[in-house]
Parts: sequence; C-alpha cells; structure tokens
Amino acid sequence: MSGGDRTTGNRTGGAGKGRNPAEALLVATALRKAYGPTPALDGADLTLRAGEVVAVMGPSGSGKSTLLHCLAGLVRPDSGEVRYRDRELSAMSDAERSALRRTDFGFVFQFGQLVPELTCLENVAMPLRLSGTRRRAAEAAAAGWLERLEVGAIADRRPGEVSGGQGQRVAVARALVGGPRVVFADEPTGALDSLNGELVMRLLTEAAHDTGAAVVLVTHEPRVAAYSDREIVVRDGKSRDMERVS
Repeated sequence: MSGGDRTTGNRTGGAGKGRNPAEALLVATALRKAYGPTPALDGADLTLRAGEVVAVMGPSGSGKSTLLHCLAGLVRPDSGEVRYRDRELSAMSDAERSALRRTDFGFVFQFGQLVPELTCLENVAMPLRLSGTRRRAAEAAAAGWLERLEVGAIADRRPGEVSGGQGQRVAVARALVGGPRVVFADEPTGALDSLNGELVMRLLTEAAHDTGAAVVLVTHEPRVAAYSDREIVVRDGKSRDMERVS
C-alpha cells in the first residue's frame, strides 16, 4: 500500500481504545524558543486531534524538530504554551513529564536509538519494564509487536546484527508497545532507502490508526508526508496549517 491510499480501510482504526477522533489531545499556542541569539520558533501553533497523523514539514533549520521537542515536553519554550489533555506541560514537574513520556508518549527517531547491548525483544519491552511490568508479560507484549511489524524473526538479535530497516521497525514497535496516545516520529525514514522507508511508514501509520494513537511526524520528504492526514509547514520558526489554506 502506498502513501496515497493509506486511508483505505484504516481510518476506522483511528477510533481505537474508545477515543473521540474530534478530541484535541495536544495544543501548542504561540511557541517561541531561541538558542542564544538564534530564534528556532517564532510564534508557532499546532493542534493535534486524537487518532490523526500530522506531518510537520519544512527545510533544515526551519524549527520543525524544535517544535516536536516542545510538544513532547523534551524542551521548554521560552514563551507560549503546550497543553496536553488540557494540562500545561510547563506547569508539570520534571517527574510528571518523565512519567508522561513513559505512559502517554512514544518516540521514533531518525537512527532508532536502540540500546545496543539489549536484544531487539528487550529493546521493545524496555518501556513496559520501566513502567513496572513484569518481565514475562513485557516480553510477551514486545514479541507481539515485533510480529506485527514483521520483524519477529530477529527478536533475539542485537541492533548491530540487523539491517537499518529492521532496526527502525523495532524502534516503531518500542514506541507503540506501551499503548501511547501520541507518537512523535522525528525523520523516521531519514536514514533508510525509499523501499524500507515506505515499509516503515506503512506499518507505523497502520498500527497507529488501529490503536487510536495520534502521530506527529517531522519530515522534509513529500513522499513521507503523504501518509499524513494533515500537513503543518514550518518556516523561519512560524507554522502554517495547510488544512486551513484555500
């Protein structure tokens, strides 16, 4: 299935876990962030609804990764606010934000960032283990996700023993194993060839739709953005919602 026909047979999955597709999960308003004299964000806004895939696009240095980091509570904006389920992230303690990233948020990065000393199965089980799930239950859930992402056969291998495409599917399984409400994917296909990139995006978006997770997808590639329901363009630290552009 290509990005252009991603919605066929999948959008009904967006209502997974009983979530209301119209619910605004994450709302960012007038975000500003500078690193020294250089502004990374200059009044950016974004609204993410339950179950939707939003692509954040823009050239290198436009501020799109900084926007994702602010949305996920990894970086505090200098001004503006990010509200998740009507709670302001900056008002939470560090411990509360860390807990949120273990329970409600999942992450996929460009180079996977798997733990090299652990097997693929152990990498996927790790978020559950950190949340207190017993090893047997965590690894059973991890094995199910590896099968779903079509990499069950490499469960006992370490990240250095698998291909880039396989490793990235393991990273997707790790992001989804805990049942997050939001998955943040920062250039998830940036280190892959086009064939593996298409496979990763198909599996990621299908799984997210089926579980009801929303996805914030940072990319500069139109073929990757084609898997989204909506596009936000970031340029010079400002955002533009293409859904509202006539």
